[in-house]
Amino acid sequence: MLLIAGLGNPGSRYAGNRHNIGFMALDEIVRDPAFSPWSKKFSADISEGQIGGEKVVLLKPQTFMNESGRSVGDAARFFKLEPSQIVVIHDELDLPPGKLRVKTGGGNGGHNGLRSIDAHLGTKDYRRVRMGIGHPGNKDAVSPYVLSDFAKVDREWLEPFIEAVAHHVDSLAKGEDAMFMNKVSLATGSNEPSGAKGSAATGAAGTAKARSHIRQARGAPPQVKVPEKGPMADMLKRLFGKD
Repeated sequence: MLLIAGLGNPGSRYAGNRHNIGFMALDEIVRDPAFSPWSKKFSADISEGQIGGEKVVLLKPQTFMNESGRSVGDAARFFKLEPSQIVVIHDELDLPPGKLRVKTGGGNGGHNGLRSIDAHLGTKDYRRVRMGIGHPGNKDAVSPYVLSDFAKVDREWLEPFIEAVAHHVDSLAKGEDAMFMNKVSLATGSNEPSGAKGSAATGAAGTAKARSHIRQARGAPPQVKVPEKGPMADMLKRLFGKD
């Protein structure tokens, strides 16, 4: 069994906030007919279903971010889960927009949701899916930044990002973290979104830096056609699955 907790703040006021990207990811996963409608338990919205034949409980704490651990801890104790059976999906300031990393254990990086979960589980050895939202560039601006809605320009990378996480969550459920990261990266592209808010390629006013005349002249890189038949196609299917 696996418990996947997405972090965020409850209520319509926070629904579009950068801090709520964990909620957004779970809302996309639950669209799979293998999952039940949301119900209330453990001071959270929960949905039960299956991924790859394994039972999975999706959990969105309704305790507000700073008390996320109370909900996650209650669910973990009820189902008698080991830390390896718990996955937490959360926003990550230290990753560029649209980038994703999975890791087990480590510090909380100042994230109050993770800090609360560490305290209530009594361990840091659970898996974290870190979904990059970028950094505002100033420590004092962090709180208003994460508690602000994604900008319209972010929609171009945000929607494919969330869809890719949901589409490839089967690899995550199997414990194939590197495979999961590779599939999400391939699905969303390897380049950082140039216009994204919080992007390293974005100026203080939030607009993308102008490219040099040489880079503009180069145009878009050529598209590589992925082989559909033959040895290379078979190798890619074995490595990344039929999708």
